[in-house]
Amino acid sequence: MQATISIPQHWGYPRFALDQRTKDGIILGFYCYPNGRELAEQFDEGWRYVLMPNKNSDEISYLQENQIQPLSPQELFTQITAEIEFYQHQISILEQQLAVVTGGFTNA
Repeated sequence: MQATISIPQHWGYPRFALDQRTKDGIILGFYCYPNGRELAEQFDEGWRYVLMPNKNSDEISYLQENQIQPLSPQELFTQITAEIEFYQHQISILEQQLAVVTGGFTNA
């Protein structure tokens, strides 16, 4: 089942999605200061995003929508390819460990 987020029609739609990769990090969450609210008048209306620089970080940052830089298709391809290669290497290590434990026999 895929989660659904309802956004009031009078709010603008967010530019970035949850878990989207950007030059500033990965989108963990977002919230809106809609027009006509006190926070919007004090801090400018619009979407704010919570980002983590990378998956191994415990730091987070809060940026306005116009402060976030999207990745180019090539940058996104490079990041995803590197992550795939990392996990393929991890799988290879685990398969070697499993072969040692089972004496080379697996249920595969």
